[in-house]
Amino acid sequence: MTDEQERVQPSGVWATAVGVARVRALESERENALFRDPLAQAFATAGGLGPSSPPPLPGDEAARRRRLGVAFSIVIRTKFLDDLLEQASASGVRQVVLLGAGMDSRAFRMNWPEGTRLFEVDTATPLDFKASVLRQERAVARCERITVAVDLREDWPGALAAAGHDPEMPTAWIAEGLLIYLPEDAVELLLARISAQSAAGSRMGLTLGSRGVIERFSADAVPGSAASMWVSEMPDDPVGWLAGHGWEAGSHTLRERAAAYGRPISTPPQHDEGPGGLISAVRR
Repeated sequence: MTDEQERVQPSGVWATAVGVARVRALESERENALFRDPLAQAFATAGGLGPSSPPPLPGDEAARRRRLGVAFSIVIRTKFLDDLLEQASASGVRQVVLLGAGMDSRAFRMNWPEGTRLFEVDTATPLDFKASVLRQERAVARCERITVAVDLREDWPGALAAAGHDPEMPTAWIAEGLLIYLPEDAVELLLARISAQSAAGSRMGLTLGSRGVIERFSADAVPGSAASMWVSEMPDDPVGWLAGHGWEAGSHTLRERAAAYGRPISTPPQHDEGPGGLISAVRR
């Protein structure tokens, strides 16, 4: 039986990773792409979102704009976290942990310094799906890539340690498009566990749901869609929140980062913009 025949098709929260891959594939086709992800289209196609897939179900103009807004945010956050990882590597960090790794292909598409170990933490089903696509594409990682099959609601620090992660060495942690799916108590537990495994000099990149995003998107969210599963937003003071966990953080808005990347948002903000949901942090 071939990998394609054996694949379990995406469902639930992890199916959103295939949608993210499709967005990254479309960005990679642009002449002025902010990043190139040569594996993204293979992930999307394997998950049923290939170039010939039917377009999204029609909706009103507001729903269409919201879909475009989500896609735009995925592109900007991807670039933001790529930059954070490059900066972490330049500072000497040689351990990277991707929490809820999904279809992330940074192990394959970024240039890593010699000695880098990258851990992908996710449940077994998406990791198995991903592995079948990687075999099909004959993909070769550019660093030591280690998969850790564990549910983030379980003892993932123990599983990570068993896989070779050394908490005495600085780590670059990435939680991209993850925390919005977790209730607040689970977010607090996740951050506490990250902090306990982080030596001084560790870096962290988070994406947080902006204030009010659930209310804006929930009205017409299709059951099973990403927005229908969003449950938590960023705290009022994310920098202070992270300081309480021992991190020196910076908060960046999508609008600010988009302008810095040459993709300015032309429409004026519809409300006062508070702290942004793109977070970079250093463990002191």
